[in-house]
Parts: sequence; structure tokens; C-alpha cells
Amino acid sequence: MTDERVRQPDAASGLLGIVMIVFGVVMLVDAAGLRGSDDPVGPAAAPTVVGVLLGLLGASLVLSARAALRTHAWKDLRRLWRLTAMVIALVAFAFLLPLLGYVVSSAALFTVAALLLGAPRPWRVVAYGWTLAALVFLVFDRLIGLSLPTGPWGF
Repeated sequence: MTDERVRQPDAASGLLGIVMIVFGVVMLVDAAGLRGSDDPVGPAAAPTVVGVLLGLLGASLVLSARAALRTHAWKDLRRLWRLTAMVIALVAFAFLLPLLGYVVSSAALFTVAALLLGAPRPWRVVAYGWTLAALVFLVFDRLIGLSLPTGPWGF
């Protein structure tokens, strides 16, 4: 078995561990906001236990994956950078969609995704991104009749 096949499950389990920690913290914050009752076990008991267990299991996954990946960190940094950049692009798209509208937000997302996936000509990718976003907007908004978010420019 090659080193590449061995590292992929380690990286995936580390990423899953991070996601589990985040969800654990979210559950603990939500459980803290639940009102108590006169019962010995209130409504926050189950979410608190689940949040703590998610956090502990996630931390153990991150620590074990970190130990396994420590020797191969430089090669995997580029992939991790691409994955992180793609997640940031998707979150930015979600936040910018109501502000800038579908065409501008989608064109930016299409362009960033293509560049992260290794598109060879950046200026051509920008043109393709704008064209694809405009065509999707026209098909859905004008032909089908489903309204997409419009920005300050009306598209």
C-alpha cells in the first residue's frame, strides 16, 4: 500500500474530528441556553452529554490524525489550503448572495472554484464564470420564473 493511501484516511479523520468539535461546541452553547426545570434532569442534560462526547471524540480523532500526518505535513499542506479556500469561498458566497445578488456572487464562486481546481487561464475563467452565472440567472429568473436574489444592480 502506498503512503498516499495511508494518509488519506488520516486526513479525513482529522477533518471529521474538527467538524465534530465544532458541532460539540455548538450543542453545548445551545444547551446552555435552554431553561431549567424543576426536574432533576432538565432539558439541557441530553444535549450537554452529546456535546461533551462529540468534543472529546473529535479531539481524539484530531490528535491521532495529527500524529499520523506529522511526517507528511508539507505535501498535504497544498491540499489542505485548497480545501480551506474552497470552504471559505462557499461561506463567502452564502454571505454575499443577499448583498451582491446571484450573478456577481456566483461568478465569483465559479471563478474561485475553477482556479482552485487548477484552471490554466485565469482571465478566461473569469469570463466563463460571468457567462455561466448570467446564463443560469436568465434561465431561472426569466424563463422558468423562479426569482433569484438580485443585487443593487438589478441582476
